[in-house]
Amino acid sequence: MATFLAESAKDPRIVGFVTVTGVEVTQDLRHAKVFVSVMGSESEKEATFQGLASTASHLRSRVGRALRLRVAPEFQFKEDDSVARAARIESLLAGIKSEAPVEPIADASSPAAPSEISND
Repeated sequence: MATFLAESAKDPRIVGFVTVTGVEVTQDLRHAKVFVSVMGSESEKEATFQGLASTASHLRSRVGRALRLRVAPEFQFKEDDSVARAARIESLLAGIKSEAPVEPIADASSPAAPSEISND
């Protein structure tokens, strides 16, 4: 699936960076949900999903021939934003890491600082 999208999909609406993150197929192999992550602006994502929907029938015939299936599944493309969420988390963590270091908090089990000793 990913190879087809990278090499054979010629639809000009498929723009941006498209990654296949997963596929769920029904037991009878008639339907498949293809989860993709699309990097780009909202308009690029929308155009890409329109292009993916239009190329689904061509993809269906190619998969059916390649796997020698009597009935090839109908593909439905769904957005998977887990890659974008992971990138966002990484950038937030990098921002936190680049901030000034925080003083460590002394815990009760560590030895206390020496205090004045009185000889009472």
